[in-house]
Amino acid sequence: MLSAAHDILRHQRTPGNQSHVDPDPAPVPFNGSSRFDCNSVSTAAVLLADILPTLLIKLLAPFGLHLLPYSPRVLVCGVCAAGSFLVVAFSHSVGTSLSGVVLASISSGLGEITFLSVTSFYPRAVISWWSSGTGGAGLLGALSYLGLTQAGLSPQHTLLSMLGIPAILLTSYFFLLTSPAPQDPGGEDEAEAAARQPLMRTEALDPKPDSSSKLSFQEKWTIFKSLLPHIIPLVLVYFAEYFINQGLFELIFFRNTSLSHAEQYRWYQMLYQAGVFASRSSLHCCRVRYTWTLALLQCLNLGFLIAVMWFHFLPSIYLVFLIILYEGLLGGAAYVNTFHNIALETSDRHREFAMTAACISDTLGISLSGALALPLHDFLCHLS
Repeated sequence: MLSAAHDILRHQRTPGNQSHVDPDPAPVPFNGSSRFDCNSVSTAAVLLADILPTLLIKLLAPFGLHLLPYSPRVLVCGVCAAGSFLVVAFSHSVGTSLSGVVLASISSGLGEITFLSVTSFYPRAVISWWSSGTGGAGLLGALSYLGLTQAGLSPQHTLLSMLGIPAILLTSYFFLLTSPAPQDPGGEDEAEAAARQPLMRTEALDPKPDSSSKLSFQEKWTIFKSLLPHIIPLVLVYFAEYFINQGLFELIFFRNTSLSHAEQYRWYQMLYQAGVFASRSSLHCCRVRYTWTLALLQCLNLGFLIAVMWFHFLPSIYLVFLIILYEGLLGGAAYVNTFHNIALETSDRHREFAMTAACISDTLGISLSGALALPLHDFLCHLS
């Protein structure tokens, strides 16, 4: 949805011709006298619609979500994801489109917190696989949206072509994902059989006797405080990178290139996701113990791109492409190393709750960036 943010806000339907999109649409600036080529609404509005429901879910999750079994949660994720594609694809107004983005947010937020909690039932190495998968999902989404629209498919038909993704999610969880091996199996044969039972046939991930459902409020608060050295750097990383993504991307526009404004925005999003995917898949090659260094580098990146947006001193868009790829590398590395460090430093009894609680980090940073990017957009777009 964030890759489509620029199109969601600028998209104007042409009756009878929704199967094709102009590869170089004429810009429709918000303020013709502005030095920036602006939409009437910042793409940060899409970001907030995409993140505030997730923030609410993650704030409430540590206090009761564990009471809801995993299978119904995953089912809700799949239904909301499919609904989001349909609502945005057939929307005739920005408001309706944003309601579709809210559905995507519910799916994403509930899905992230659910599957990160599920990792506590598997070996710690699964954190690396999870992070790589989420990075790959972001890259696949951005790349497929870029590729299909560049090929001439309309944003509407591009979104409808994504409806197979929720079906794959549900099929994978209920029929392909195998249950974790029991702690005290009766024998190798029984352990193997239990491990290969699809989760649909048995709710294998029932809470452990000493899991987060048994933790007192005081224990949860103590665990949360111990996570702050991990949470705060990740909040800063995500604040900086999403301020860049949804506050600056649409304002960094090069006129001396064959790419339209919308196409430049899609390329920015795709390259960011490529960097995220590469670094989220790099845990076995490169591990970062002190993630605050990544937060510092990302904040410096934000400052540099603000200067680029304001002074326009870079001669080529390809230099911005490299910076955005670097931005994605920092963000992905911060994510995977944060959760890997938490997995290493927490006990088995606390790990499920710790993963759930730490999920708030990226969402809080993204929410703050969206809240600040909206007034920045309005201020800059009124400058002559």
